[in-house]
Amino acid sequence: MSKQNAFYAQSGGVTAVINASACGVIETARQHSDKIGTVYAGHNGIIGALVEELIDTNAISTDDVAALRHTPGGAFGSCRYKLKDIDTHREQYERLIEVFKAHDIGYFFYNGGNDSADTCLKVSQISEKLGYPIKAIHVPKTVDNDLPITDTCPGFGSVAKYIALSTMEAGLDIQSMCETSTKVFILEVMGRHAGWIAAAGGLAQQAEGQPPHLIVFPEIAFDKAAFLKKVDQSVKDNGYCVIVVSEGAHYEDGTFLADAGTKDAFGHTQLGGVAPTLANMVRAELGYKYHWAVADYLQRAARHIASETDLQQAYAVGKAAVEMAVAGKNAVMPAIIRTSNAPFAWTIEEAPLSSVANVEKFMPRDFITEDGFGITDKCREYLEPLIRGQADLPYDEKTGLPKYVRLQHVLAEKKLPEFKA
Repeated sequence: MSKQNAFYAQSGGVTAVINASACGVIETARQHSDKIGTVYAGHNGIIGALVEELIDTNAISTDDVAALRHTPGGAFGSCRYKLKDIDTHREQYERLIEVFKAHDIGYFFYNGGNDSADTCLKVSQISEKLGYPIKAIHVPKTVDNDLPITDTCPGFGSVAKYIALSTMEAGLDIQSMCETSTKVFILEVMGRHAGWIAAAGGLAQQAEGQPPHLIVFPEIAFDKAAFLKKVDQSVKDNGYCVIVVSEGAHYEDGTFLADAGTKDAFGHTQLGGVAPTLANMVRAELGYKYHWAVADYLQRAARHIASETDLQQAYAVGKAAVEMAVAGKNAVMPAIIRTSNAPFAWTIEEAPLSSVANVEKFMPRDFITEDGFGITDKCREYLEPLIRGQADLPYDEKTGLPKYVRLQHVLAEKKLPEFKA
């Protein structure tokens, strides 16, 4: 195989450990310099390829590449941009191949979730049709933990740890004041269709009566009467009630509790405000004083309490992606396969993108308690290893803040006419 360059890009919502995957890709590619020349990173994801804004990672020092391992956010810029259908918008794919051909790019590493897996598969297919075959490898990442085949998705373990810890700490706060003040606290977390993040809040409950007292999952149709009854009983039994709710909570007919009436770039319904929606129910029907919070970007940016397991897995899938590509693999994803719970152990195997793209993995029913408001022991057994360990993080002694790296992007010289993405 002749030596060619590689393209790496980050897609969708970022995580506390997505840059660890980037680190794994770049460091491993440098170790295979006999087959991979320059790794170009897309500035703002796939858009960087379309508009030919390619970041030359050869200009990044070894130390700065290593620092990506402990830096949150998307170091090269991410985007919510979905390529159109190949049949009706072939020009987008042709443009990608033109850019790759102009910069001698033979490897495509796309770091993202479900939609990114679909894009990666399409790039592999169209490159074959256009006579410029590219090794396209999907690098899994999503806090929603909803990719199939892989045991978990890098980014999820750290969000799970953040939500579990936040639920525990907020619970202690509410318990301290519930006699004369707030009786109900509601924490809204991410999760459009899958309740994995909400489930992680359940890890805070170490004994009966401890928070969270209710979890509201997207997998269970919302029953207002049952919800209010459970809240009221919790306040009567414990003096207070802590609730974790997924943004994707919906009624039996599929209507989201927090449908904002707009769509995002991928055509998904924009969600926001399920916590205040539930809070208003509590106030109107039960009259309890309440507080609510939305974890929002904080949950996916919290590198300071990232899971060591998550960090290791994020780096491992980046490394494995490169190793698969140089071995001649194409249209696959490095999948994390759990081999043991006690002790916790895992390995990496390849999964075909045809079985990954546009497929969502939901919470199994036996991970949710019979009443629909809690997690089972089986779910706890699955989740606990994923939040173990405190990922190492260097701190500045003077400021007391983490030493996050901020890269100075050096763009490759453009070789093609302008293109509007």
